[in-house]
Amino acid sequence: MKKIKQIAITSLLLLLPDIASGYPREMNQINHDKGEKTIYLNINDQNLSLLIDYSQGCKIAALNIKGKNTLAEDGVFTGFKTRGGVFSSGNANNIKIEESNDKISLHNIVYGDDAISVSETWTFELTGEDIHWTIHRKYSNAAKLEEMAFPQWNFADLSVWKGGLIDNGGMVWCKYLKEVNDTYGVHTGGVTFWNPDSGDALRIAARKEKDKYIASTFSHHENGTFAFTQFITDIELEPRYNLSRFVHQKADVFAPFDVQKEEISIAIEIKYVDYKIAYSRGKLPGIDADAVRELMNTTGRYGVVDNGIIGANGWITNWKCLHEPFFAQIGMTLNDSNYTRNMTATLDRERDFAITDEGRVLSRWHDIDNDQIPGTYNYKTGYYEAMWGYTIDSQTGYIINTAEQFDLCGDLDWLRSHKKSCEKALDWLIRRDSDKNGIFEMLNNHIGEQKASDWLDIVWAGFENAFINAQMYEALNLWAECEAALDDPEKAKYYSSVAAKLKESFNKPVQEGGFWYPEKKQYIYWRDNDGRIHGDNLVTPVNFAAIAFGLCDDKERILIILEEIERRTKAEDLFHWPLCFDSYKREEVHINNWPFPKYENGDIFPTWGYLGIRAYADYNKNIALKYIRNLLSQYNKDGLSSQRYSRITQEGLGSDILAGICTTITALYRDIYGIRPKWNRMGLEPNMHRMLNGTEFTYKLRNVVYTLRLNVNEYEMQTDLFTVKSKEAFGATYNNNEFIFFPQNRDETRLKLSGKTKTPIHMVLNKYTENDFSWQIVSTDVYDFAVEGLDPSRKYKLTINNKMTDITIKKNGTIAFSHNCTKPTTFRLYLL
Repeated sequence: MKKIKQIAITSLLLLLPDIASGYPREMNQINHDKGEKTIYLNINDQNLSLLIDYSQGCKIAALNIKGKNTLAEDGVFTGFKTRGGVFSSGNANNIKIEESNDKISLHNIVYGDDAISVSETWTFELTGEDIHWTIHRKYSNAAKLEEMAFPQWNFADLSVWKGGLIDNGGMVWCKYLKEVNDTYGVHTGGVTFWNPDSGDALRIAARKEKDKYIASTFSHHENGTFAFTQFITDIELEPRYNLSRFVHQKADVFAPFDVQKEEISIAIEIKYVDYKIAYSRGKLPGIDADAVRELMNTTGRYGVVDNGIIGANGWITNWKCLHEPFFAQIGMTLNDSNYTRNMTATLDRERDFAITDEGRVLSRWHDIDNDQIPGTYNYKTGYYEAMWGYTIDSQTGYIINTAEQFDLCGDLDWLRSHKKSCEKALDWLIRRDSDKNGIFEMLNNHIGEQKASDWLDIVWAGFENAFINAQMYEALNLWAECEAALDDPEKAKYYSSVAAKLKESFNKPVQEGGFWYPEKKQYIYWRDNDGRIHGDNLVTPVNFAAIAFGLCDDKERILIILEEIERRTKAEDLFHWPLCFDSYKREEVHINNWPFPKYENGDIFPTWGYLGIRAYADYNKNIALKYIRNLLSQYNKDGLSSQRYSRITQEGLGSDILAGICTTITALYRDIYGIRPKWNRMGLEPNMHRMLNGTEFTYKLRNVVYTLRLNVNEYEMQTDLFTVKSKEAFGATYNNNEFIFFPQNRDETRLKLSGKTKTPIHMVLNKYTENDFSWQIVSTDVYDFAVEGLDPSRKYKLTINNKMTDITIKKNGTIAFSHNCTKPTTFRLYLL
């Protein structure tokens, strides 16, 4: 009988497009066949339809995308599991139906046993482009459950979708659920599954009651299906196996949990999404925009392990390194509010659980204790020190990520909550300058200890480490800006002065205690406490960081370093830069790094690509763009889902997937397109190449959508409320009926204007220097102007359409005036 019924349903699925054609296309449809006990729901564009079968149990038997069923035979059902058995809506009988125009409810969906049973009502409502499904469940008794399906979506196989974009900013990548019962669990409930080949996507958004918790699993089931299962519980679910979010060949990722004799519900929005439109990267001439989209939506998001845990090794290995400074930068490029929100939560967790009382930032998070320095692993939080050595760049990583995250979230109160912890982290490292030479020291003293001090964790860099000191320089400068935003000028001045001393010492020749090696014309990697220098083998992240972070501003040094790196990369025809060009000495590295080139001793790690792009962007954009395009080509070949690439074969190696591989593309957005969000404005500092002319895309910052149009020396930013055109960098925002313009995207000077009406403001920047500021207002209105940040001891002149206008500068350095702009009007404010 079941087989006959399945044949009938299959036949009906084949006829669904024809059934739908009998209804007006502008109408959503609910077609209830009482004889067959099926319900067909169709959204008017026919991109999405459901078939509910309640003849033998109750399930969604088909979920059609453009007429093609995506589900396995099990369909979508609800259920639960106890030690006494497995129960589902497939066991329910005597289901009652209640109908209205755009809504239908299935009542009396009852299943379970004497110990516990549930009674459910499923309500489906067609609203615009969505199908809203509400599941209301009533438990007969309190009980402990092993599993829950609230509901469980069973897709035909792992090829239906490439993956799912999770509503915490992460993603599940179907190809990595390789073995039966491989399962990934997260503490959130919404996902957008996508298929880049068809361009189709399915969004499943879930809302819970306020006092409940939501979780989900993604699993490869025994029959080959891809299952997405949602949970609603009274408390947050605990991992069953250590702190593991991904478990290999085990479907039960979450520990058993209690339910009460109560009623609960979940509201689910099911929606078809045109993936290529919804996740479009815009018009990117000279750049493979599809590869950018796919790289960022896979590898770029892979580092999100769970809520409050954003890293780079990611969810398959259940690992996060706190000594990586680019997680907020990835969020800047993803431009996903879910990721941004989760990054905020991640840094909050680090502040609360990963920083010791004296300010040491623990270096890693992992689900198990197999990588710890004995006694450092916290079995509740998962934070610890790594066995390879105290990686001190966790201090700088926390600061850099916090500062850059602040520019994305723009929340002063949030930043204030990190003030004490960031100062503690910086001061911990500042105190590690025993000889007061301005260079900060590691916990390991010399190579004989065979311990690491930074991200290259099986290279025995120690004592005075140039790589960490370069990152410290960046951290100090970024945090000084944060202190200024928090209205603490004394701390801002202090950290800036520490950075200035570090810069001076860093650039001294090695003979004078610095890192510059005149004989080899490069920066060395480290110096032992006995004065011996190491790492003169052209270590790329060290030399790139010195340039990218602004430590090295000597044009001759920059030319020598970058030309030599490019010469040697071209000579080997490498698609990306290796970690070093020549071999370390045997005693400087772990045996796993031998013989050269191997692993961190010479292999290609694209993770630090953003430093290379940032270094080359001002020097030679052709070179920067070459490596951006090389990386995108590599993504099209293999998905960039490797830890590293062999220097010899240039093929992917390593069991880890490093999300940091995407940073070459984050640099495209930051250092070429010039996306520089600031906490109080949207910033634009392009460094365009003519091959990129015509670039146009939207960027959403704190709920404001900016349309950006970029050409060489011609930049435009547009919102619903204003448009700015400029040949120079700038920042702009609109708050409380006031437009604010920041020349050069800096805080020192700003132009404010407000109109009498709400007509969108159109401004063109003609010129800006410290002594001469000229702009044009194209829109018509009566405007009040104010220019702030001027020197009150100087005399300024103002012309309006070349006519002199009387002005007075206030003691606070502000000039204010009004003008009725009835036609395009040019203003010029300049020093006498």
